[in-house]
Amino acid sequence: MSDPVVVLDDLRDESEELDVLVGELSEEQWGAPTPAPGWTIAHQIAHLAWTDRAALLAATDPDAFAVEAGKALAAPDRFVDEGAEEGAKAAPAELLGRWREGRELLQDALRAVAPGVRFPWYGPPMSAPAMATARLMETWAHGQDVADALGVVRRPTARLRHVAWIGVRARDYAYLVRGVPAPAAPFRVELTAPGGESWTYGPEDATQRVTGPALDFCLLVTQRVHRADTALVADGADAETWLGIAQAFAGPAGDGRAPREA
Repeated sequence: MSDPVVVLDDLRDESEELDVLVGELSEEQWGAPTPAPGWTIAHQIAHLAWTDRAALLAATDPDAFAVEAGKALAAPDRFVDEGAEEGAKAAPAELLGRWREGRELLQDALRAVAPGVRFPWYGPPMSAPAMATARLMETWAHGQDVADALGVVRRPTARLRHVAWIGVRARDYAYLVRGVPAPAAPFRVELTAPGGESWTYGPEDATQRVTGPALDFCLLVTQRVHRADTALVADGADAETWLGIAQAFAGPAGDGRAPREA
């Protein structure tokens, strides 16, 4: 797990980069469709604001969060879309202000959490560094949806190491949500970072291996690209199967992206 100060700083930087993309959009642009079916740019930011609020509640008032989590878990197929839909109804300036305020409040709250303390979440309890890493992953992934909607190509940064870390850690979860057993043996993952260095995970002698660009891996585990449109190489049948189902986010298995047209 990353140093809590480092990952919180990186979360702030990731959020500010996305803020630059949406901060000066026209009202018409806020309504532009993104690759997520039925979601506009406003839905993407509303979802981030909604989740930041939930994380803030979990970190500061676990009892109140438990009530909200109960409502969400009673309708697991709808609560994410409903939260985004409700938030997207706000005027762009109001929604932008809400997101900015909420993410700063969450920053302050997570920085105040004592080391080792965990608080409730929709899955297993989270530490402050784990929550910050998860928020960075979501901010980056939904930021990719916004960038795609605007036709913007983002420059990958070293912050992707947090997304890659979650993607590797979530390997078994991808099998769990599909109701199939995960491979017993660990995999080796070797990724080429944006700066050219290597990020490695798992034992060097693992028989199942994944290699390739860190950006492609992060896009894949957040289901922002189809497996066929990556330069990732799988060595072993189990590794190839994983790349077909990988997801770094909690919740039901996603549909992912369709392959790009030739």
